[in-house]
Amino acid sequence: MPLQPLPQGPREFCGVFGVYGHPEAARLTYYGLYALQHRGQESAGIVVSDGKHLRDKRGMGLVPDVFKEEDLARLRGHISCGHVRYSTTGSSVAANVQPFIINYAGHTLCLGHNGNLVNAYELRRRLEREGSIFQTTIDSEIVMHLLARNIHRGFEEGLIAALAELKGAYCFLFMTETMLVAARDPYGFRPLCLGKLDEAYVVASESCALDLIDARYLRQVEPGEVVFIDEGGLRSVKPFPRRRHAHCIFEFIYFARPDSRIFGQTVYQVRKRQGAQLAKEHPELTADFVMPFPDSGNYAALGYAAASGLPFEMGMIRNHYVGRTFIQPSQDMRDFGVRVKLNPVHELIKGKRVIIVEDSIIRGTTTMARVKNIRQAGASEVHMLVSCPPHRFPCHYGIDFSTKGELIASDHSVEEIKNLLGLDSLYYLSIEGLLSATDATRDGFCLACFDGNYPEPLGEQVGKFCLEC
Repeated sequence: MPLQPLPQGPREFCGVFGVYGHPEAARLTYYGLYALQHRGQESAGIVVSDGKHLRDKRGMGLVPDVFKEEDLARLRGHISCGHVRYSTTGSSVAANVQPFIINYAGHTLCLGHNGNLVNAYELRRRLEREGSIFQTTIDSEIVMHLLARNIHRGFEEGLIAALAELKGAYCFLFMTETMLVAARDPYGFRPLCLGKLDEAYVVASESCALDLIDARYLRQVEPGEVVFIDEGGLRSVKPFPRRRHAHCIFEFIYFARPDSRIFGQTVYQVRKRQGAQLAKEHPELTADFVMPFPDSGNYAALGYAAASGLPFEMGMIRNHYVGRTFIQPSQDMRDFGVRVKLNPVHELIKGKRVIIVEDSIIRGTTTMARVKNIRQAGASEVHMLVSCPPHRFPCHYGIDFSTKGELIASDHSVEEIKNLLGLDSLYYLSIEGLLSATDATRDGFCLACFDGNYPEPLGEQVGKFCLEC
């Protein structure tokens, strides 16, 4: 069956960044969100507190588009909560921009969320039946309503009671007038780390954000841990039953920045080992050189080239100045959207046997166009190696392929995908090889998008939580 013209590739989900105890908390958060821009490009927001009042700036667009110098000057305070977002639950509209803010019982509370709740539909319907009125379509607002229902126990106990009702993936960053709180789900699906800058504490989705502001990496927030930071310092509680870890392995394959340290390992090194493992699993493949589709396949391609002994070349050149807004070409300029980002080096490719190393094939449409460009540049053979197994099952924990119909491998064999993409051969990394590259076992990672074994049971209406529900 023919490929459908769907958008290619997974989209980033969200990133959080917070500071406690620094007079330039807003500015530091601006830089931190800038470093996390790859995790969300639809909206950005910063909320700060001076110990008494919260001030915020939130908007649609990239971090440097949303915030100006006058915004940072106005956001005075020593506590901050920042968020960049790509919508996985809820639509991409201004009302859904985070951090989400509520006023309740004389206090103001804000929340930034990275992840996706698989029981959001059931919880929201229950809360609405009980009288809750929702202002947005994001699953994060559910947490605020649950907290309000339990606030009579006190903030700490009320928050823990609210978190206990959630199922799925979450890294939360809460902020009150006087406190910053970080929480991670018991499975540890998404990364979250702690750092320190002088006497200030910093919380970030990835360690690359700490590096940009010269903060010292302390440790990750542990799965199931809730960290409270206030004038008394840092307190940690682990109120939930221990579960096996289910770190999202796609963070290593695609999402996280290569200079980040997540789940105890450096992403750059893991991706190189994935490429080296491809060379071990497919030693029979040969060509004139190895190349990636920049930037996603760069590091696996380096690892493969080193292990196979084949030359590494940058056969396609990326245009780093393509913005989000672009004057669209006329219809007769076919494949323009692909070529404006990547262009082949014709003299390098012409008449050559080429091996392309790619991190993943999700929907296949853009990969097809890129392979076509390589063919048009004169390659005599085009082979592809993918540094992960085929994506056959949807993700319900925060990546935007939530239905099987979006995944080319869900109803096509590897041979069929090879033919659809116009390749001479196609090979994927095995699950065992992927785990070997991460020095881990199946018990440490979520592999549901490959094998369909979901660590957290899914709600009856998972995927239906949206504006139209």
